Order: sequence, then C-alpha cells, then structure tokens
Amino acid sequence: MNKLALEKRVQILTALAEGCSMRSTARMVSVSINTVVKLLIEAGKSCARYHHEAMWNLPCQYLQVDEIWSFCRMKDRNIPDERRGEYGIGDVWTWTALDAETKLIASYLVGLRDLPHARVFMDDIASRLAGRVQLTSDGLKVYVRVVKETFGTDIDYAQLVKVYGTDPLDDRVYSPSICLDCIKTPQIGNPNPDHISTSFVERQNLSMRMRMRRFTRLTNAFSKKIENLEHAVALYFMHYNFVCPHQTLSKEAGRKMTPAMAAGVTDHRWTMEDLLAMIDRLSQNEFQNP
Repeated sequence: MNKLALEKRVQILTALAEGCSMRSTARMVSVSINTVVKLLIEAGKSCARYHHEAMWNLPCQYLQVDEIWSFCRMKDRNIPDERRGEYGIGDVWTWTALDAETKLIASYLVGLRDLPHARVFMDDIASRLAGRVQLTSDGLKVYVRVVKETFGTDIDYAQLVKVYGTDPLDDRVYSPSICLDCIKTPQIGNPNPDHISTSFVERQNLSMRMRMRRFTRLTNAFSKKIENLEHAVALYFMHYNFVCPHQTLSKEAGRKMTPAMAAGVTDHRWTMEDLLAMIDRLSQNEFQNP
C-alpha cells in the first residue's frame, strides 16, 4: 500500500498542531482532505494511547483543573427535539489538569460537563500521581463531590471562584468581563493559599483556542464529528507536552525545554519525526519511548 512521504506527513501534522484547519492544511500541503483526515485519526489514536501509557508516577505538587467549552455540529440551543440527549451533538467540554510547576498537561478528557465525566476525569488524575498533591479548581459544584470520592482526605484541595462584572463605559460587544474579586475556599486538607490559583490552566485555555482551529469562536470551523475533536485534542496535547518548547521553562533552564522534559517523562525534546515514529510504532501495536 502506498504511504505518504515523511516530509508531507510532517507538514500535515505540524499545520494541524499549529492551528490550521483540515481543509487549509490540505490546500497548503497539496493533498486531499481525506488524506489529512486519515492522518489525524491515526495520530489522534496513537497520541491518546501514548499519553495513557507514558503518564504515570508524575511528580506533580500543584495541579490546576478547568473545563473549556466547544461544540460539535451545532450549539445546544439549535438541537432539534428529536436529537436532544444524543452524544456528540451540541456542547462539548474538554477537561484539563495542568501542573503549575512543569506546565505539563497530566490528564484531559473530552465529554460533557457533568458528574459522570467529572468522576472519570478525577479518577484518571489520581491514578497518574506519585504522591500527595494540592489541587485547585473553579467553583463547579461536582468537583467537591468527586474529589472527596477519589482522594478522601489524602489531598489538599481548594476552589477559586472569580466574580465578574461589566464596565458600563465599555461598549465593545466581545470584550471580556472584568474580574471584580477572587474568592479562595479551602475544601479538603490544608492547601497553601499562595498556590490556590487557576491562572496557568486558564492561560492554557487560550493556547487551545489559538492552536486548535475547531476551538475558535464565531467561525464555521467547529467540529462536525466528536471523534475528530477527540483526535485533534490528543494530537494537540502530545505536541504541547513533548514537542513544543515552553517559553517560561526554556528561559529558566537556559535551553529549549518542554513540559514533559520538566516533569521527567522524557529526557529530550521530541521532533515531529519522533512523533511520527511513535505513531507508526503504535499503529503496529508496539509501545516504547523514542
């Protein structure tokens, strides 16, 4: 069977990881849209599997969790009555857990913003940690319940609730609301007030919107299939953790440093060729670190 040249595959994955849409990628690389979709699916499955098998015994001390909204096919308000409740149509939330020190995305989940998905997300986080951790979330109520169920008292957990308001003199339609106050509420254990923050994970939300075309607001670039959204998210986090140097980490280390390097998951910065080699190996059902 004919296989696309390595250079073309690198160009496709790089474009997708840097925020290009699938159709613009196909035009830039001069391949068919079906070729781009096929490679995205292959990459997404392999990246999700590698993340699952490599992210263990993580030395995280301060985790921040959040959820970022997107939608698939149509927004909730436009779903016809006969299709309401059908998974993969309407609002979709991506749950993320970020280590405040290494900036590593330790866990993520694409799904709904409800109790069952919160349980799956928190169970996955707990299974990957090497020791006790301080966790900060927003004010979503289900967090308190699932954190208690998952960790019991073996965690320092707090919620940070931001109070927003509007400026009556600001007539810009899409300007962000003004943060009026931040309320820190310890929930379990003895969380350090200096580390009760969601700033890093909220900044990660911006990176996701900038570097995944399907997360861009007010466009027609939204996902049409929930599976392709899951593949795009898996590719993005693999590229973010292993390939893309983090500016703050690199400045502190004096060399190009990725979150996975800072967390000790790998000892070197991956190239896109390394990423493709991993995809090829896992496509053949073999797992090993490059």
